[in-house]
Amino acid sequence: MSTIKEYMQYLQAVRGCSQRTLEAYGNDLFRFENYCDNHGIIPDNAQSFEVQKFIADLTAENMAATSVNRHLSSVRGFYRWMIRFKKRKDDPCYSIHNIKTPVKLPSVLWEDEMADFASLPDTAGILWPVRDKALIMAMYSAGLRVSEVVSLNMKDISPSMEEAKITGKGGKQRMVFFSDETKEAIAEYLPQRKARLRMEGTDGKKLSLFINRKGKPISVPGVRWIISRYSKHSGLGKNIHPHSLRHSFATHMVNSGCDVRVVQEMLGHSSISTTQRYTHVNIEKMKNVYAKAHPHAKRSKR
Repeated sequence: MSTIKEYMQYLQAVRGCSQRTLEAYGNDLFRFENYCDNHGIIPDNAQSFEVQKFIADLTAENMAATSVNRHLSSVRGFYRWMIRFKKRKDDPCYSIHNIKTPVKLPSVLWEDEMADFASLPDTAGILWPVRDKALIMAMYSAGLRVSEVVSLNMKDISPSMEEAKITGKGGKQRMVFFSDETKEAIAEYLPQRKARLRMEGTDGKKLSLFINRKGKPISVPGVRWIISRYSKHSGLGKNIHPHSLRHSFATHMVNSGCDVRVVQEMLGHSSISTTQRYTHVNIEKMKNVYAKAHPHAKRSKR
């Protein structure tokens, strides 16, 4: 068995990584292993310049910087594991830095736009309006990932519907909170959900909060399709997707003065740097306001 395969077994058995994470690590590391085989290198003994050459080749293939950095992260993890279990003394990735990536501001809806978007199910007359409003409000109110909202079960929600227990990335659990408007939307949706489940002969207590018209738990592609339908109907001129609602939640919280570390906990981010990008959104909005309002900024565009 190769050392890389041994490492993958460790990630699965000891670290308890999800199947999706294992596939990502596996694809990256097996690509590195193939590179080593093609260049007469034993991965266990690769030197720093050889890992650098692997990264340079990925860049030369016009691979996105984020993907190149992900490959590097996977290789780093492999060698850290080797060092931890005394399979190697030195780390060939120690002096190799990530490739700089352009800072992309998240796609967001500002407060008035979000209010308009959340009210669309009431007026659009498409899909399942009561469910769709509850879905949109839950995702925005609690800053949920699409994977989190589809796995949200009835048993995870408090009797008052004020809070819910969410299982996020890496199995990390956190509590999220629902606004009064969200609670009202969910309360209006639940009787229709119950009726739909009764019609399909399904026990609703064991299913996700959000279901499709067949009484089955709603899927990730299903949520994306719902949001895309309302995005096209909105007339806002923005490419709105499920993560836009999470971005909007975080941006509005930061803009309202909420401490970034509190927002980090609410979002379930493992790193504060991931959350801090929402401060850049705030700065970008201020730049736009400045450009429109300041007389000198106006003159500079003439």
